Amino acid sequence: MVSELTQAMIVNGAVLAAVLHSDLGRARRIGPMRILRPLVMAGAIVPLFIERPVTHGTGLALELAGAAAGVLCGLAALALMRVHRAGDTGQPVSGAGAPYAALWIVVIGARAAFSYGASHWFPAQLTAWCVTHQVPGAALTDGLILMAVAMLLTRTIGLAVRAHRLPPTTGRGARARGGAVAVSR
Repeated sequence: MVSELTQAMIVNGAVLAAVLHSDLGRARRIGPMRILRPLVMAGAIVPLFIERPVTHGTGLALELAGAAAGVLCGLAALALMRVHRAGDTGQPVSGAGAPYAALWIVVIGARAAFSYGASHWFPAQLTAWCVTHQVPGAALTDGLILMAVAMLLTRTIGLAVRAHRLPPTTGRGARARGGAVAVSR
């Protein structure tokens, strides 16, 4: 059985690697695989790592807070991305640089530090807090995983929406794809 700490670190590493690999750069193409890959990854993470989510009380509130924090972080990440059409092809592309990478690294690093700290730096204090507030330990792990997944999904869905809302191409981009372009006389 994999420990909760190992589970959290696997999720953190997978999300960070996938996001930075697919998003960093000036003109990363936004196509079906760019949108589907994180959705499939999120769909695999949840059943693999969240066995029995807490469905009531403070544990549920903690899991929902993790998901809400993930949505907010995903919106912040989305705000740091530029979505436009490539000049040569007219295809939707995105651009993300150092501030975007820094946000993901800080958020995932903080989650990883908390996970590590819960096992090695402050386990007694965390256990006392969980007992006092009637929070099952699994709810903490689930909250962190839901935060990671919600951040990833918010970024991905937001990217798809922004790409879909781009105005249609005209001129060179349409010709490069073989589309007809009306010419005024």
